[in-house]
Formats: sequence, C-alpha cells, structure tokens
Amino acid sequence: MTTIELLQEQPTIYLGLAAALGVIVGSFLNVVILRLPVMMERQWRRQCAEFAGQPSSNATSEDDAEHFDLSRPASHCPGCGHKIRFWENIPILSYLFLLGRCSACSMRIPMRYPLIEAMTALLTVFVAWHYGPGIQALAAIILTWALITLSVIDADHQLLPDSITLPMLWVGLGLSLFGVFSNSYDAIIGAIAGYLSLWLVFQSFRLLTGKEGMGYGDFKLLAMLGAWIGWQGLFSIVLTSSLLGALLGVSVIAIMGRDRQIPIPFGPYLALAGWITLIWGQQMRDAYLNWAGLGG
Repeated sequence: MTTIELLQEQPTIYLGLAAALGVIVGSFLNVVILRLPVMMERQWRRQCAEFAGQPSSNATSEDDAEHFDLSRPASHCPGCGHKIRFWENIPILSYLFLLGRCSACSMRIPMRYPLIEAMTALLTVFVAWHYGPGIQALAAIILTWALITLSVIDADHQLLPDSITLPMLWVGLGLSLFGVFSNSYDAIIGAIAGYLSLWLVFQSFRLLTGKEGMGYGDFKLLAMLGAWIGWQGLFSIVLTSSLLGALLGVSVIAIMGRDRQIPIPFGPYLALAGWITLIWGQQMRDAYLNWAGLGG
C-alpha cells in the first residue's frame, strides 16, 4: 500500500497532518512577511550606494550592525529585545498561554501573528480536503502559502516581491508539463496574457490620466496565476479581483474613512481571486456560460 493510498483510507490522519503542517508553515510565513521587505529595502540601499560610487558596506550603519535574513537574528521582542524561547514560539498556543504579551516586558504581541497561523492552517486543510492526497493537493497548498505571503506583504508595503512571484511562475510552468492544473500550451499563453493584459491596462490608464494605476508586481502576479491555472482562468481572476477591489475598497473608504488619495494595493484581490479560480474555476466558467446561454 502506497502512502497516498494509506492517507486516502485515513482521512482524519491526512487532514490532521495538513493542519499541523499548515500552522507550522503559518509561523514561518509570519517571519517572511516581516523580514523579506526589510531585506529588500537593505538590498536597495546597497545598490543605490554602489550606483552612487560609495562602498556598499557604507550604505547604512543599520545594515552593518548585524546580519539580517530569514533566520538571523533570532526572534526577539521589538520592545525589550527579549529573545523568544522555543516554548514561547509555539504557533497559536504560545500566544494564548502568554495572553498576547511579551513574557519579559508585557508588550502586546500583534493579533495578526496567530491569525495568519490559523488562516494558513485552515486553508491548508481545506485545500487538502478539496483535492485529496496527491500532487494536486501538494501543489495547491504551496501556491496557497505563496498567495497568503504576497497578499499580506502587499497590504503592508505595496510590494509583491519578485523572489516569490517569479519562482512560483516557473513552478507553475513546470507543473504544466505534467498536466497538474493545466497543459503547457495553456499555461504559457496564460503567463503571457496575464502579464500583457494588466500591462496594457496600466499603459492606457497612464496615457489617459498621467498617473500609474498599479505596479509591475501586479502584472507578474497575474502572469504567475496564468501559468498555474491557464489562460482560461484569467477572465475570472480579473473580473473577480475587480469586483472584490471595488466592493472592499469602497467599504474601507466609506466605513473606515480612508483617504481616497492613498493607493489601495491590488495584489491581495488578485491573489484571492486567483485562489478562488484555482479551486472553483471550472464551476465558475460553467455558471457563466449557462448564464450567457452558451452552455451545452
């Protein structure tokens, strides 16, 4: 009996493993979300210093103070510098045990950390249940993790890091060789059409208004989703993300009083629409064709 067959016969174990993996990865995603933008900013500073003819080591004293990446320095309280011990770093449970505060200085720990861990676990379990044991579930779970990370980073910093979108685009094209979600023809066309469609919208908006309505990261994100899902899903992604963006954007402005001049990142809406299309894309296309009277 293979591992997949064993997991198919033991769905409780299968989904339990998915939940455990999801909450652990969710904790790691919190680290990526927090540190990757800082790493990118420090890299830009070094590049600017080099372009200006300055030694990269003299970019900023902050950059030279300590090595900074996803693993170093060790996790610590930003208020008092208390190093987080392993029993204080158990996803969700440590937050509850510590009552949401640092054990050393009682500084409040942001609620977003356990929320991201819980959301990652729940979506991981849902995707695992939706596809069942196999390569589709594994691939869709990895894409889900990437979309969560991209969404939160874009919401925080209006950045969609190439270090996530571009490798995931190539992963999507690689999976298309085996027909996991799409064939290679549809995936390649999806990547090209995904990028060019938003690029054309961007250029047209800039010509008409003199302003930039979105960033190049949005083009790359839609290209990535096109590589995973195929060109057939692009219409659904663009339509759904536009509706979500309009609905939630107006709600934020009306309810929370957000300044209309502050740009609203489009990446989270693209990511959510892409995830919805990955899961229910065929049903959405069938419903649209039936509504339009084109169904069989």
